[in-house]
Amino acid sequence: MKKIILKALPFATFCLIVAFSSCNQAQKSVETVKSDSLQYDTVINDKQVKLYTLTNSNGVSVTITNFGGRVVSLLVPDKNDKLTDVVLGYDSISTYRKTGEPFFGALIGRYGNRIGKGKFTLEGKEYQLQLNNGPNTLHGGTDGFYGKVWDAKQDGQKLELTYSSADGEAGYPGKLDVKVIYTLTNENALQIDYTATTDKTTIVNLTNHAYFNLSGEGNKTILDHELMIAADAITPVDSTLIPTGALMPVKGTSFDFNVAKAIGKDIELKEEQLKFGKGYDHNFALKANDGKTPVATLKSPVTGIKMEVYTTEPGLQFYSGNFLTGETKDGKKGKSYPHRSALCLETQHFPDAPNHANFSSTTLKPGQTYTTSTTYKFLK
Repeated sequence: MKKIILKALPFATFCLIVAFSSCNQAQKSVETVKSDSLQYDTVINDKQVKLYTLTNSNGVSVTITNFGGRVVSLLVPDKNDKLTDVVLGYDSISTYRKTGEPFFGALIGRYGNRIGKGKFTLEGKEYQLQLNNGPNTLHGGTDGFYGKVWDAKQDGQKLELTYSSADGEAGYPGKLDVKVIYTLTNENALQIDYTATTDKTTIVNLTNHAYFNLSGEGNKTILDHELMIAADAITPVDSTLIPTGALMPVKGTSFDFNVAKAIGKDIELKEEQLKFGKGYDHNFALKANDGKTPVATLKSPVTGIKMEVYTTEPGLQFYSGNFLTGETKDGKKGKSYPHRSALCLETQHFPDAPNHANFSSTTLKPGQTYTTSTTYKFLK
């Protein structure tokens, strides 16, 4: 992958396109407000936190904070050309910092998804990570990238985020230098390019944890969304959601999305894997990962918005928002986000791969460069 060198531009603090438009707001009436009124312009651990808005020639926009590299809003046109915010998020940076916050829109590292018992062995040495998901480590542990303030440079429709993770941070070996570039293309696609290097053999598995509802964030359900995933198998899990190491064919099960179907069609079937996940919360072994063939498509029957997912990763975690509760109203504009009101399609290497020799390796050594790319493209 070619390196992209970005020239930093001054950040216009006096005005941002509001990322929190309702699903019936026309493109030409997108509101503008001062960034500090959105409670994002602050300092955390002596580093400046801000919002950055990328806007393309069609008026599509994505707003990202350098706190955790989080996608705060994503405004795309529906079938009537009205802008719809299709990702869940918060109005205030303080809400993202609450314990138990479900990683809304975050960059995930060092290791996306779960590692069983938080342990792995590398070059004969066992490492113990932070446990933050029952007996396991999830999304990097309690000190993951989702809670870091990244250095940011914006150049028009590109935002470059960089972070240097110290040797031993969250229990991982090696100093890891990470660069993530968000690009909003004029084809209404959000492209995310990741690179990383290390000074000591380590493991790395980066992803983004956006929660999508193509009917508009705050809509009550995604069960009516039609989903296609081009995969013949999943990596089945135990009761703590750690892969067994096997591959389970999806044919004849509720996990067969090779032909698009409503997410709610089979989600309540009495299958063991659905019971373990309280719905869908599983890694799909993709048929293709060339970055040119859609590995998944998602469509809302309400807005007509369709999303295509492209990746160079071998796996895709489909999570159907089973642990969203709607108990609080701390979403954008005071909205609640109830059970299964959003879903995640996280591109990745397989969960717990360091503990399964038959899974694609997530090991990164000095002198090597980790590269991967994922694109979410929006159509109507």
